[in-house]
Amino acid sequence: MDNPMEYPKIKSWADEWGGVDYIDYVKRNGDLALLVAFSRIFWPRFVEVGGCVLWDRAYEESNFNVWQESLSGDSRRIEVTLNQLRVWQVVESGDMSEDRQALEFIAACIAKTWRAALRAEFPDRSFDVRVINSEDGPIVTFSSGSQ
Repeated sequence: MDNPMEYPKIKSWADEWGGVDYIDYVKRNGDLALLVAFSRIFWPRFVEVGGCVLWDRAYEESNFNVWQESLSGDSRRIEVTLNQLRVWQVVESGDMSEDRQALEFIAACIAKTWRAALRAEFPDRSFDVRVINSEDGPIVTFSSGSQ
């Protein structure tokens, strides 16, 4: 899937109303608060701590300290461990193939925007942003440098 109009719920809604698309779907079914929250998912903020770049939502000092000790200060492993967005935890979905494809599409979009956000914030550093496929669904993560 690379077009929101391919998702069955959006497609059937648009077909029912005629002459509308996914933007109209958001206008009818979402609200400003939802878009504000999504904007931070797609364009996150970052913090630098202990040689690591972390998604601000993933950083909590005591948890970071536990992982820093547990992983012997290995910045890349700490980042991969903490910088995770499990897409299926953001939104309810079923086990239908369309839902799995939609989660993969969303994960790919998030990875692209995280890559751009990291490049904008840290233009002199390289990051490995990737989507990991798990049994439960896609996970977006990043770490400094290439792996």
